[in-house]
Amino acid sequence: MSTTVTTPQHPRNPPHPHRWAAAVVMMTAALMDLLDVTIVNVAVPSIGRDLHASASDLQWLISAYLLGFGATLIVSGHLGDRYGRRGLFLTGTAGFGLASLACGIAQSPGQLIAARAVQGVLAAVLVPQVIGSFRTLFTGRERGAAFGMYGAVSGFASAVGLLLGGLLTDADLFGWGWRTVFLVNVPIAAATFIGGLLLVPATKERSAGRPDLFGSVLLAAGLVAIVLPLVQGRENGWPLWGWLCLTAGVSAVTALALHEARRRTAHTTPLLPARAFKLPAFSFGVLVQLLFSLGMQGFFLAFAIWLQAGERYTPMQAGLVTVAFSAGGFLTAPAADALAVKYGRAVLGAGALMMAGGFGWVWAAVSDAAGPHTGAWPLTPGLLVAGAGLGFLVVPLVNVVLSAVPTDLAGGASGIFSTAQQFGGALGAALIGTIFFSNTGQGLSDALISTMPWITATFIACAALTLALPQHAVSDRGE
Repeated sequence: MSTTVTTPQHPRNPPHPHRWAAAVVMMTAALMDLLDVTIVNVAVPSIGRDLHASASDLQWLISAYLLGFGATLIVSGHLGDRYGRRGLFLTGTAGFGLASLACGIAQSPGQLIAARAVQGVLAAVLVPQVIGSFRTLFTGRERGAAFGMYGAVSGFASAVGLLLGGLLTDADLFGWGWRTVFLVNVPIAAATFIGGLLLVPATKERSAGRPDLFGSVLLAAGLVAIVLPLVQGRENGWPLWGWLCLTAGVSAVTALALHEARRRTAHTTPLLPARAFKLPAFSFGVLVQLLFSLGMQGFFLAFAIWLQAGERYTPMQAGLVTVAFSAGGFLTAPAADALAVKYGRAVLGAGALMMAGGFGWVWAAVSDAAGPHTGAWPLTPGLLVAGAGLGFLVVPLVNVVLSAVPTDLAGGASGIFSTAQQFGGALGAALIGTIFFSNTGQGLSDALISTMPWITATFIACAALTLALPQHAVSDRGE
């Protein structure tokens, strides 16, 4: 039987005796989500061949998950804060396992896309409960260590996902091929669900307001309405309904933001708190995060298809090539925060320019290939530099965004920041994917070459936006 812990903890209350065991269980569950995007990226070409998926189907494989996650994340965090995180954690864990099973047995692109959307929703139910529980269960240095573990595992997951996706697809265990990248989640979900029942305590926030369910539905509908015509427009000749849908989506999100800016009641927790967006560090930081995710997801979708369908790399070989990007991030991430404390926003700007330069190198390597096949070594330096830039940009950016807002808005601001990341990724799969697939008639190498200027420009825009951040963007003072 679990105990209930509320925040803030009373100083006389002893820490929960099984807090570290609970943290391991919750981190293992969150790892399923952290692995899922990168593990699927490598398998996308194999999925497309096996299920005879169209170009828009391949874009939806990425966008459906990210949209489901982004549209649900904020409200699920508020629900956990108010009504208790343990039940939502267990629901998210079990649901994610079942949705992964549905992905693994899907027989058509439509079935897989629907299961991916549900997977994203359940991941969004699960992940905020992990972060919220860490804030409640740990204090002082222990809290820093717990979040440090989360950050380390997050970085580790991106590299492992690329390798694991290629390994599982190539291994063709039991003749399942790409299906194993989803089915591997099923036993993990079952084990962590049992561990959660036994070890994870019930926690909640004593002062949490009522979640805005209507606003959550409106936000979700608006985000989907924006991405839908961007993915489907190319195949349908950019019809009028697409432009109307896009206009309606933008209008819905704008109307929600204006409504919440004018709202005076304190009984409902705002989804898009106006006070946070009035802070330049927060508003521009969120925009940088959105553009960063747009460029990243767009690049890896096009790059994975080019490597495997165009250059005839196996999934495992493709995973090994892209690990160079993760290696670059591992080199710079440990020093990024300390450098940002000393040099401020210049570190973030330099990171964005390094990403632009690294992807520009990849662009040049593909353009200059003398033969029909581009080897891995000409691509590696560019991927390494781009990954190193990611460490300098993304690691301090979290501190910039979340340290800029008042404590009472920290939870909501964190949700908006994560939603921007997911929505940006969905936009990247839609926009960059559309540019890539629009040029495949000339060959996949020409399609990638046509796409790379847009990807490079995205990170140049990120560098320009960092100039709007405070000169000294981060602080070395912990809580």
